[in-house]
Amino acid sequence: MTMPSVSSRRKQVWLLAGVILLAVNLRAAITSVPPILSALKDALRLSATAVDVLTTLPVLCLGLFSFLAPRLARRIGERGAVSCALGLIAAGAALRAVPWPVALYAGTILAGGGIALGNVLIVAVIKRHYASRLGTVTGLAMMLMALSGAVAAGIAVPVSQSTGWQIALALWALPAAVGSFTWGAAPGGEDRVVTATARKAERAGEGNLLRSPAARAIIAFLGLVCLAFYVLVAWLPEIMQSRGYSAATAGTMMSVMLALGVPLGLVMPVAASRLDHQGPLVVAVFTAKVVGLGGIWIAPSAGWAWVLILGVATGGAFPLAMTLLSLRTTDAAATARLSGIAQTGGYLLAGFGPFAIGFVHSLSGGWDVPLIVLLVLAVPELLAGLYAARPGVVRVLQRGRHRKGDSAAQPVVFIPRQRSTSSTPGRPVREER
Repeated sequence: MTMPSVSSRRKQVWLLAGVILLAVNLRAAITSVPPILSALKDALRLSATAVDVLTTLPVLCLGLFSFLAPRLARRIGERGAVSCALGLIAAGAALRAVPWPVALYAGTILAGGGIALGNVLIVAVIKRHYASRLGTVTGLAMMLMALSGAVAAGIAVPVSQSTGWQIALALWALPAAVGSFTWGAAPGGEDRVVTATARKAERAGEGNLLRSPAARAIIAFLGLVCLAFYVLVAWLPEIMQSRGYSAATAGTMMSVMLALGVPLGLVMPVAASRLDHQGPLVVAVFTAKVVGLGGIWIAPSAGWAWVLILGVATGGAFPLAMTLLSLRTTDAAATARLSGIAQTGGYLLAGFGPFAIGFVHSLSGGWDVPLIVLLVLAVPELLAGLYAARPGVVRVLQRGRHRKGDSAAQPVVFIPRQRSTSSTPGRPVREER
């Protein structure tokens, strides 16, 4: 067996470093804001509505810009698209340090747009380059995302108090800039050149993909998972303060909740990739979410226990949803298409969560009704997750390639996966309508 060349090993090391840097930058710019909202509100004289918009804007950007990622990658290549995404995050994080409300919101849009592109591209990069180690590398990426998010939330207040809120926000421009340079200067690779005809065909495939119930289930599951996550990121400190905990303790609780996503981010994709049906994992996440939210509502005195259980729910749900994007597709191009569509629809749904829950809180005068709303939303999340967890892959087929009446002539089919060791013939293709 031939040993890989020095050049090949260098490319592999550079690629892994790039994946690590990309993952590290996909949460910190968002989670660093909520702990210092009070400081931002006082320094920039923001109204309550302006603060609500600030908590909602990043997630809306994740939805509004996600669909651009596959198109950008087709035009300028995978490496160029990732470098561009990280460059936007760096520019946005730096711009937010300017003590002017317009700069704060403009920087948030830039950083949110970059994160949206990176969220889509990272699953496609992993699918393309690490298909044989999908669960392990996805787990590494999810773990690093959770770790950076927890660190950003945990140090935001101390950094803000010691050096000012500008530094607390701007310091995350540095790792993003390093990541952008790393991808831009990566050794030459095989970036796919896509012709205009091929781009048109792939856009048609994206539209056909929406006809798939499995694809729609993944969109709904990812959206509801993200809605709950970003609502808790935005409002958990306020909720726990209303339950009698100090601001410092409430902030620590959120950081601990996010920190639990570190080990679960590594474990969940590995577990999901080893199962034919991920339904048990979906049920486990649902149970933890209901117990955690219900506990905060009914017995807040045990707040730390409920926050730990919520950390299990949120820390496991997002990696599971992201892993399903790869498990339900056949190649990197299909992964990018499904990821772009799912994250666009999912994050647009999730984007209204923090604002809507804040509005419900204002109307009800407390946090009981918002907690009940989150509990109710856990039910459709469970149903969508169970549907998306069924074995199989969503495959886009072009019209006109088969005889009329042939079931495979439909643009989207759901093909059940078969174990490679099975001696029984595969079941016939089941169409999705």
